[in-house]
Amino acid sequence: MSPLAIFFWILNITLDTAGHLAFKSAAIAEHETEWQRWKVMLSSLPLWIGIACFCLEFVVWLALLSLVPLSLGMLVGSINVVIVMVAGKLLFNERLDRMRVAGMWLITLGVALAGGFA
Repeated sequence: MSPLAIFFWILNITLDTAGHLAFKSAAIAEHETEWQRWKVMLSSLPLWIGIACFCLEFVVWLALLSLVPLSLGMLVGSINVVIVMVAGKLLFNERLDRMRVAGMWLITLGVALAGGFA
């Protein structure tokens, strides 16, 4: 991949991860009723940060796809799953049991073997 494609790939990973983490942060609001929880979520800054991240990610994804074949873009984009899972563990202490860790390694290995280093 060209240096510009690598830049867009890293930016895509960053925006995707930030968006997911922002949504998670907004979603953990607890209130007495479901309606109150939704009102708080819809007015929370993390929700809107997540929406902005995903909108920007869309533009970055299009830029990346303009530089690499779709098959390679989808392949290297798969690593986002691993990064989001690790970030969820670090920031929200989410569970990473053996099966999830094994799955993360398989995704990483699959990306590497199928052409992630191309």
